[in-house]
Amino acid sequence: MKKLILFATICSLAFSYQLCIAQESDQTLWYNKPAQKWTDALPIGNGRIGAMVFAGVENDHIQFNEETLWTGKPRNYNRKGAYKYLAEIRKLLFEGKQKEAEVLAQKEFMGLQSEAGDREAWIDDIKAGKGLIGNPASVNYDDKLWKTITVPAYEGWETVGLANVDGAVWFRTTFEAPENWTGKDLVIDLNKIFDQDFTYLNEELVGNTDGADARKYKVPAKLIRPGKNTIAIQVLNYYDRGGIGGYKDTSKKIGIYPEGATVEQGISLVKSWKYKIQDQNPPAVPQYQASYQPFGDLNLTFLHQGNVSQYKRSLDLTNATAKTTYTSNNVNYTREYFASQPNQAVVIHLTANKKGSISFNAALSSLHQNSTVKSLDNNTISLAVQVKDGALKGESRLTAIIKKGSVKVANNKIIVSKADEVTLYLTAGTNFINAQNISGNPALANINAINSLKGKTYDNVKSNHIKEYKTYYNTFNVDFGNSNNEKLPTDERLKKFATSNDAAFAALYMQYGRYLLISSSRPGTQPANLQGIWNDLLTPPWGSKYTTNINLEMNYWPTEILNLPGLNEPLFNKIKGLSITGTETAKEYYNARGWVLHHNTDIWNGTAPINASNHGIWVTGAAWLSHHLWEHYQFTRDRKFLEQEAYPLMKQAALFFDDFLVKDPKMGWLISTPSNSPENGGLVAGPTMDHQLIRSLFKHSIEAAKILNVDADFRKNLEAKVSQIAPNQIGKYGQLQEWLEDKDDTTNKHRHVSHLWGVYPGDDITWGSNEKTMNAAKQSLIYRGDEATGWSLAWKINFWARFKDGDHAMKLIKMLLKPADNGAGSYVNLFDAHPPFQIDGNFGGAAGIAEMIVQSHQGYIDILPAIPTAIPYGNVSGLIARGGFEVNLSWKEGKLTDLNILSKVGGKCKVSYLNKIIEFDTRAGESYKLNKDFKF
Repeated sequence: MKKLILFATICSLAFSYQLCIAQESDQTLWYNKPAQKWTDALPIGNGRIGAMVFAGVENDHIQFNEETLWTGKPRNYNRKGAYKYLAEIRKLLFEGKQKEAEVLAQKEFMGLQSEAGDREAWIDDIKAGKGLIGNPASVNYDDKLWKTITVPAYEGWETVGLANVDGAVWFRTTFEAPENWTGKDLVIDLNKIFDQDFTYLNEELVGNTDGADARKYKVPAKLIRPGKNTIAIQVLNYYDRGGIGGYKDTSKKIGIYPEGATVEQGISLVKSWKYKIQDQNPPAVPQYQASYQPFGDLNLTFLHQGNVSQYKRSLDLTNATAKTTYTSNNVNYTREYFASQPNQAVVIHLTANKKGSISFNAALSSLHQNSTVKSLDNNTISLAVQVKDGALKGESRLTAIIKKGSVKVANNKIIVSKADEVTLYLTAGTNFINAQNISGNPALANINAINSLKGKTYDNVKSNHIKEYKTYYNTFNVDFGNSNNEKLPTDERLKKFATSNDAAFAALYMQYGRYLLISSSRPGTQPANLQGIWNDLLTPPWGSKYTTNINLEMNYWPTEILNLPGLNEPLFNKIKGLSITGTETAKEYYNARGWVLHHNTDIWNGTAPINASNHGIWVTGAAWLSHHLWEHYQFTRDRKFLEQEAYPLMKQAALFFDDFLVKDPKMGWLISTPSNSPENGGLVAGPTMDHQLIRSLFKHSIEAAKILNVDADFRKNLEAKVSQIAPNQIGKYGQLQEWLEDKDDTTNKHRHVSHLWGVYPGDDITWGSNEKTMNAAKQSLIYRGDEATGWSLAWKINFWARFKDGDHAMKLIKMLLKPADNGAGSYVNLFDAHPPFQIDGNFGGAAGIAEMIVQSHQGYIDILPAIPTAIPYGNVSGLIARGGFEVNLSWKEGKLTDLNILSKVGGKCKVSYLNKIIEFDTRAGESYKLNKDFKF
C-alpha cells in the first residue's frame, strides 16, 4: 500500500486559500477546501456517537448525533383485531379487485399512529393573532424589522434559513400594478405551499388551501390598486418542510398576471420576501413510526489573520482519524478528530508549531427548540435537549484540556487563549435504555466517559482508539494497484472515475464501506439505520429509520464476506426485539403463530404495517432477517450461535408462514397474500419475492433442525409445504415474473428489483440449480435497466456479479461512483446518494465488489467469478467464504496468480476456478495454498 508521498503542486483557490495538493495513502479521503454542506463533511463514529467534521478554518463546525435520540415513545403500534378483515382483503384480491382491497386495508389493516395534537384549536389561536401585535395582512402594517427570506423554496424554508421551524409564519411582499391592469381580474400563481395558507391581497383574503393542491387564486379587479399592492401570506406548517414552495422545476416562476395571460406576461414573485415567525409550536402530527434525530452542533470559532495556505482536510481509514492542516501567519496548525469507542467520546486535538498560537471559542447548540446550554465548571459546558412531542431527552458535555495558555467559560462558551495544545472531549447520552424503558439518566454516559478519560493523555486515548478500531479494520486488505488519480483530491477523483483507469478508487470504496459500518455498528449499539448514525435534520428522509424491505438488510451485506462478523451483533439483537413485538403483530393481524415484520421499523421495534396499504403491507421482513441469521452460521459454522440464537428466531418466523400461506384458488400453489412486491404494483396476492424468501426460510429451517437434531415433526411439516409454494415462473417476454400472473411491464424502470432476491442475496436461483431461470432473471434485470437510485445501483452490482458479468457490474460501479448532481451517485464525501443520502448504497456497493472476486453461495468457493477487465490486477486478503474459510488471493491480467485458503473450523473445502473444481479435506487453523495453475 502506498503511503503519504510528496507534495505535487500548489494552487490557489477562492477565499484566498492557497492549497497544497499531496498524494495521500490509497486508504485516505482528502480535500483541498473545507466542507460547504453536510454531504461534504467527513464522518467519524464509534457505533454510538457520530459526528460530521466540516473543517472550516475560521469556523470549524462539528455536527453530532447520539444513536438513541429519536422521536416517539414506547407504545402499541398494533390495531387490535385487524385479522377480522384478512379474509375479506384476500377475497377481494382473488377477485381482481385490487383498489377495493387497498381501500379496506387502509381503513382497517394499517398500524396505529401516534396521538395527534388539537389542530383545530391551534389554527383558531393562530387566526386570532396569537403572538402578534396588529394584522400582518394590513397594507399599512409596519414590517420594517422583519427579516428577509428567498421565495420560493420547493425543498422547504428549512433550506433557505428556517432550519428549525414548524408552525405559523407570515410572508409579505409588494408589487407595482401597471396601468393597463386596471379593471382586469388577476391570477396569483404560487403552486405548492407547505402545508396550509391564507393568502391576502391588499388585506382581502383571496385564497385558502390546506394540503398538496396547487395554489392559483383569482384576484377580483376591484382589489387591485394603481401602483403599490401588498401580498401577505400566512403559512401554517405542521411537520416536515414548510413555506412557499413554488415549482419543483425552478424554470417555472411564481407570479401574478392578468387572467388569460401567462406568468411570463405578468410580474414574477421570485425574490426576497419579508417574514415573521408567529408561532413555533404546532400540534403534534400523527406518525406511524419514529424518526432518528440530530443531537447538536459544536462550533469552534478562530480569529486567524491574513491568508490561509497549505489547506487540507482528510480522513484516514486505517486509523479512523480525520485531520485538518493549514498555515496562517506562518504558523502551521493541525486538528485531529476521532470518535473513541474505548472512551465513548468524540476527541478533537488542536496543535500548532508555534507556542501560544491556539485561541478560539467553543459553543454548543442544537436544532431542538427545547435545548439549553449551561456552564458546569471553568472548562466544561453542557447541552441538554428534549425531543418535541417525544419521550427522549439527552445531555452532551464538552470539556477542554489545555497545555499552557488559559481557559474559561463565559456566556456559556468555552474560551481558550494562547494555548500550546488543546484537547476537546465531546460526550453524549440519553434516557433511552431499551425499547420499553426510558428511565435512564442522560448525564450518566457523560460522567462515565469523562471518568474513563481521567489520568489519560491524548496519546493514550488516541492509541487505545486506534488499537480497538484496527481489530475490525485490519481483518481485510485490498490492493487493486496504483493510479495516477491517487494524487488528486477525492472530489476531483470522483469526477474523473467514470472516464479513468482508477481501479484503486474501487478498492478505496470497499474499505470506506467497511469504515462506515465499523463506525456505525459496534457490539452493544443500535444497528446502523438508513443514514448509519449520521443525521442533521429534525425530519430526515424516511425518518432515517430502518426500512426492512431492502435497506436495513443491505447495511449488513458486507459483514460476512468482508470479515466484519462482530458488527452483526446490533442487528441480531434488533431481530430479537422485533420477534417480541412481531409476535403480537402476527396475532392481531393474521391470527397466526410466530412473528412478522412489515416494511419498516424504528427504535421502538414497531412491526405493524405503516404508511399506505399499496406498499406498507409486505409480510416477509422476518424471513429476510432470518436469512442473515442463517448466513452468519453458514460463514462461521458456529453451532452454538445456530442453536441458541439463530434457529429459535428462524423457527418462529417459519411458524408464521406455516399459518399464513394459503392456496391460490386458480393454481393450487401455496401463496403469500396480502402482500406487495416492494414498492411496486400495489397490494397483491402472490409476489415472487415473498415466495423466494419463504421457500428459503423453510429450507434453512429444515437444514438447521437436522444439524441440531431437533423438531422432527416441525421439519417434516415444512418439508411437505416447501414444494407447494408457488415456484419461480418465466413470463411471455422471457423474464422472471415479478408476480403470480404474467403481467410484467418491460418498460418499468422501478428502483426495486425485488423478484431477483433469489439471485442475490438469496440462493433460490443459481446457475447450478436452474440455468433457465437464472437467464430469465437476467432478462428481467436487462428490462429494468441500469439507471437507478444509489442503493438500487448497489444491488444491481451484486446481481451482475452473480450473473458473472464483471464488466457490466463495473459499469454500475462507475455509475455509483459518480458525482451526485441532482441524481444517483456519490456525494463529495462519498456518501451514497439515493438521492438524498442513504448509507445502504455504500454497504451494498462494497459487498458487490467482493462478490466479483469470490462467491460461495452454491456450495463451493468460486474464485474470480466476475472480475472485470477494468481491475486487471489485485491482491486481496481476508475475504470470507461460507463453510468457515478465509480466502487470500492475487491475480494479474485478470488471471489467478496465487490462492491461499485458511480453514477456520475444518471440514471439506470445494473450490472452483475457470470451471475446474477441486475438493479436499481441511483441518481447523491450517492453510492450503494453490498456484496459478490451480494446483497445490
